[in-house]
Amino acid sequence: MKALSPFLAQRLARCLVLCSALCSAVSPAGSAFAQSPAAPPYLLDNTEVRDIRAQVLGRDYQLYVALPDSYRDSRKRYPVLFVVDANYAFPVVRNIASRLHKHAGMEEVIVVGLSYAKGDAGTYSRRRDYTPTTPRRHSYRSDMPGRQPAFGEAAAYGRFVTAEVFPLVARLYRADMGRKVFVGHSYGSLLGLQMLLSQPRSFEHYILGSPSLWYDAGIMFEREKAYAAQHRDLPASVFFGIGGLERLAPGKRRSRSEEDADMVEDLREFDAALNARRFPGLKTRLRVFDDEDHASVFPFVLTHGLRAYLKSSK
Repeated sequence: MKALSPFLAQRLARCLVLCSALCSAVSPAGSAFAQSPAAPPYLLDNTEVRDIRAQVLGRDYQLYVALPDSYRDSRKRYPVLFVVDANYAFPVVRNIASRLHKHAGMEEVIVVGLSYAKGDAGTYSRRRDYTPTTPRRHSYRSDMPGRQPAFGEAAAYGRFVTAEVFPLVARLYRADMGRKVFVGHSYGSLLGLQMLLSQPRSFEHYILGSPSLWYDAGIMFEREKAYAAQHRDLPASVFFGIGGLERLAPGKRRSRSEEDADMVEDLREFDAALNARRFPGLKTRLRVFDDEDHASVFPFVLTHGLRAYLKSSK
């Protein structure tokens, strides 16, 4: 084949550059126009984010805060819902609480979501911060490469909430700190039980969904017995909720392990143990939601848990 002249080679190179530029501007749909700029994110009304340094833990977190619609135009103080697992639960709680106010006349509330630690994966953070102990036997794997899974810091995390989060919220918002509600689910409910059995007056009401009572061979049953042996009262209001499908599969033998736990029966047993103590200041309610499982039950637990505590005009 005859070689191209320098003039033709230069023209061919320019054509290739032009074709390359045109091809890079073509979208996957075939448009010859550059892709449009990224669309702005959807933002929840009346919400804001606060950074907080957990001095007692040496870690950084965020608080997601939702204010009532009437907040800007009023001087009143509002009950406060403190919600763990906020990356999932904060928008759910914020929207359900708002809907219950608008359509069922329920009191307005401030919602404070407690984020996972900055720089930590969600599973890593919640296992460490929400569990009461390091399990005596486990085969958990870390979701953070190069770091072993961590457990057992619920007591320290609870002190962070009461000693650092509470004062910040009280200082920045018109929060009625005499009407604080804890909202948790699964491991989050383990944290709630840890606080209930160590510093019960931290909250005026606890909403605890599907607590992982199988954790560490049923350690919270041991904690409940230890509390009862040393105290004559447990001043608290507690709403327990769980899905009716959170049961052990037929034919399997129930145990205090994650694989063979009957979470419904575990919760019934725990609630019965609390009530058998006849603590004068304790009030518990337990609701099993038929046809709901561990993943779907949280909105039902939240709705009924709020109705058990907040006032309604209807």
